[in-house]
Amino acid sequence: MVKMDIRLKRVYDPMEEEDGLRVLVDRIWPRGMTKAGLKADLWLKDVAPGTELRKWFNHDRARWEEFKSRYFSELGEKPEMVKRLRDLAAKGRVTLLYSASDKECNQAVALREYLLNWKE
Repeated sequence: MVKMDIRLKRVYDPMEEEDGLRVLVDRIWPRGMTKAGLKADLWLKDVAPGTELRKWFNHDRARWEEFKSRYFSELGEKPEMVKRLRDLAAKGRVTLLYSASDKECNQAVALREYLLNWKE
């Protein structure tokens, strides 16, 4: 099993040296952020939940488990994106950047869980 170091961080939190590779995983560019301010190394909007799923979830914690199930199904249809992120994380620390205000129930949390538990 490959050891991966995947961290999470809100886009509005300051960049730190220990962030490693910074990857934005939101489908929509974060409100009020410039490219220079965000300092993301990559923007993988296609790994984010689809628009329909994102709108359905609407950060409703009561829908969290169902959201994860649906999102994991979407990710299952994007093995190349998942492999790319896993390969990057196997080489060094990756910080997944997200704009949601809920730090416990958002797509980056779900994506990290999926990446760490993914079976090829």
